Amino acid sequence: MKKTNQYLLLAACALGVMAFSANLKAADSPMPGCCAGMGMTTTMADEVSTNAIPDLLKTCPVSGEKLGEMGKPLVFVYKDQEVKLCCKSCKKDFDKDPAKYMKLIRAADKAAKK
Repeated sequence: MKKTNQYLLLAACALGVMAFSANLKAADSPMPGCCAGMGMTTTMADEVSTNAIPDLLKTCPVSGEKLGEMGKPLVFVYKDQEVKLCCKSCKKDFDKDPAKYMKLIRAADKAAKK
């Protein structure tokens, strides 16, 4: 019985390591599925590309909520533009019509430059 428990623990650890490394690889590669070919990558807020144009909005372009009120914002790059959303739920709406929300982000950038 002890040996069976040891094997189960070893298998669980191996699966955890595999899942962790898969998440690291996924964060560095373009998003699969419906977003493939759209120039989108997802990154952690601290790892956003320094080449991307910063998102100057203080609110989520989708919901209008103040960024940071619901925890750490979801930050990703879309066509060389940093995008900050308040939560993962807003990402689904963003993906449906990114041009609509990119206009808001770019308008904030233009207003800040004036």
